[in-house]
Amino acid sequence: MSDTTAYAALDDRLLVVDEDGPAARERLVGRDFESVAASADAPDRAFAGTVESGIQRTTDGGDTWERVSEVDDRVTSLALSPHDPDVVWAGTEPSAVYRSTDGGDTWASLPPLTDLPSSSEWSFPPRPHTHHARWLEPDPRDPDRLYVAIEAGGLVRTEDGGETWIDTPESARFDNHTLATHPDAPGRVYTAAGDGYAQSEDGGDTWTYPQQGLGHRYVWGMTVPRSDPGTVVVSAASGPRSAHTVSTAEAYVYRTTDADSAGRGDDASRDGVDWTLAMDGLPDPEGTVRSVLAAGSDATLYALNNRGLYRSADAGASWDRLALDWTGTYESQTPRGLAVVRD
Repeated sequence: MSDTTAYAALDDRLLVVDEDGPAARERLVGRDFESVAASADAPDRAFAGTVESGIQRTTDGGDTWERVSEVDDRVTSLALSPHDPDVVWAGTEPSAVYRSTDGGDTWASLPPLTDLPSSSEWSFPPRPHTHHARWLEPDPRDPDRLYVAIEAGGLVRTEDGGETWIDTPESARFDNHTLATHPDAPGRVYTAAGDGYAQSEDGGDTWTYPQQGLGHRYVWGMTVPRSDPGTVVVSAASGPRSAHTVSTAEAYVYRTTDADSAGRGDDASRDGVDWTLAMDGLPDPEGTVRSVLAAGSDATLYALNNRGLYRSADAGASWDRLALDWTGTYESQTPRGLAVVRD
C-alpha cells in the first residue's frame, strides 16, 4: 500500500486509490454503496456500507473484501472511534445504530433511536415512509459520546456509548447531512445540512447559523483540516436536484477560516463567520454533483465528485486533480463516501 490510500465509494463500485499509483483499483463492482470509513490507526482495514450487502470489510488495503455483519438494512453511515480502531459504529435505514468492539468481527444493535419523542417527525423525502442515520461522528475527546445525524429530522447523541440517547435539541438543524468535530476544539460540533450550515460550541446543546457569503444553502459535504479547527470547507447547491442528480447538477465548494469566531458577530446570519467560494482547481459547477469531502494529514483535504478526485495541500484554498483514468462511467455516478488514510 502507498503512503496515502483513498477509499472512494461511487454508486455501484468502490475505488481504492493509492495516491502514488497509476490507477484506481475497482472493487465490489455492482454493489449499491452508501458509506465508507477507515482509520490511520489501522490503515490496511476499511469498511463499506451497502444497500443490500451489509457491511463489507477489507484487511489488506482494499485488495479483498468480505461481508462482516448480518445487518440486512441499508447501511447508510460508518465511523471508527478515534480512541480505539477496533470500535466501529454503523448507522442504518430505518434509523438504528450498531456497534462493533472487535474490529468488525461481531456487531451489537444499540437501543432504538425510534423510542425518542422526535422520531415521529423523521422522514426522508425520497422515501417518506422511512428515515436513516445519515452520519455518525464520534467525539474526539470522549470515547462514549457519539453524534448521529438523522436524515431527515434529528440530531441525537449518546454520552454512554449508546446505552441511552439524548433527543434533538430545539435549535438544531432539521436536515443534517454531515457532521464534524475536531480534537483541538472541545465541545464544537459542525453540521452541513439541507437547511444550511450550523455550529455548536457546547456539545450540541445550542447552535448558531453563520451563513454570510454562503450563496447556496443546501449544504452536503464538509471537512475540517486536522491542522486548524477554524477552517471549514463545505460543498453546497441550491437544492437536492442540483446537488445529487448528474443531469441537473450544479454544485459549489465554499470555505471559511472564521469558525473560531462563530457566535461573535452582530447579527444571526453572519455570526462572526464569512464564507467564500473555494473553486480554484475544481471543475465548473455546471454538471458537477456535490463533492464528498475528507481530511488527510495536516492541511491536506480531498474532494470527490463525478469529475474526479481532487487534493488540496492548503486546507481547501486551492485544488489539484489526481491523475486518474476517470471514465465516463464514473462521470455518470454520484459519489457516496470518501475515506483517506496515511500509513
